[in-house]
Amino acid sequence: MQKNFAQFSMKDALRLANSDTGKQLLGLLQTNHAEAASAANKSAGKGDYEEAQRALKELMADPQAKALLRLLWEEYYGRNGK
Repeated sequence: MQKNFAQFSMKDALRLANSDTGKQLLGLLQTNHAEAASAANKSAGKGDYEEAQRALKELMADPQAKALLRLLWEEYYGRNGK
């Protein structure tokens, strides 16, 4: 699943966030993982990406979040991850 996210534009992010899957994921974040998302956002804003990654471990342990992220991945890259 490793891809070059430098090629991922704001337009791409908005398209995915506004998709049905993106809206479901954002709702899940707001409902079940608001503190983890906030902590990750603050850490990333300070440039502390290791701390942001630690904060997101809670989210990544959620099977529903994993499934939604997989769907977003497929929406962006296609089923084969290209």
